[in-house]
Amino acid sequence: MREKLLAICQKYDIPLLEQVPLKEHTTFRIGGNAEYWIEAKNTEILSELVRLCRGENYPCFVMGKGSNILATDKGYQGLVIHMGNDFSAIHENDGIITFQAGISLAKASKYAEEHSLSGMEGLSGIPGTMGGALYMNAGAYNYEMSQIVTSCQYMDEMGNLQTISADKLELSYRHSYFMEHPENIIISVSVRLNAGEREEISAKMRDFLTRRNEKQPLNYPSAGSTFKRPKEGYASRLIDECGLKGYTVGGAQVSEKHAGFVINWNHATFADVMELCANVQKIVEEKKGISLELEPIILGTYQKE
Repeated sequence: MREKLLAICQKYDIPLLEQVPLKEHTTFRIGGNAEYWIEAKNTEILSELVRLCRGENYPCFVMGKGSNILATDKGYQGLVIHMGNDFSAIHENDGIITFQAGISLAKASKYAEEHSLSGMEGLSGIPGTMGGALYMNAGAYNYEMSQIVTSCQYMDEMGNLQTISADKLELSYRHSYFMEHPENIIISVSVRLNAGEREEISAKMRDFLTRRNEKQPLNYPSAGSTFKRPKEGYASRLIDECGLKGYTVGGAQVSEKHAGFVINWNHATFADVMELCANVQKIVEEKKGISLELEPIILGTYQKE
């Protein structure tokens, strides 16, 4: 497989990186090495890589900013395709703004702010990309991707570009069509925003950012909210009521600042995080009768206990 990947990289004059530490590319700062890593510069390169991996039945994973990912200690035996700054263009046509999947939510929200467009204020502080945000229907402060998305362009498992409308994206709480079809890769997201007053938009963004800084443990590596919101109540409140703030396993800890965050407190491993989360889930279910579900995507294989 190495030679075939290398041939594509040589064709487009891009490097094939090997044994790349995933902890350097995820916000949790946890994980072993990716066997191969390629920076996709455009859809042509991406399509060739997808076709090769699908044809060879070889594992591949597309990564943006790595903000909702927990990589295993053994790493990822396959190809990680990184969609970064080369997928960060913005196009506007007839009131519809199309953001490429690699642009950060912060930059996309800044564009909206500068053009006096409302609808992304609550998304501005989420540390991820537009592609990642659509994949998990990200949201905060009563703002959600589902409220603004009109359509999405994606690449199917054969490397062909397709378009899907919002009504078929199956957007619900932290869920989208792409979670059920992980073979498809989000290329761009089109949204419709509302005209607003720039000062008001800016004020909201500052307010949300202040709240985020005050309430969340942003000074420690994490994957953001660790558990999905259950049907009843909030994960953070349930964990707090069970007396688990500050609970520690190895280098992983339930944040003392916000119980909904499991943080990399002191060189945590994947095993530390999984053991801590399993114990938290067990205690919450025993004491509250509610089952908590992990929110981050687990990258790599591991043996479930």
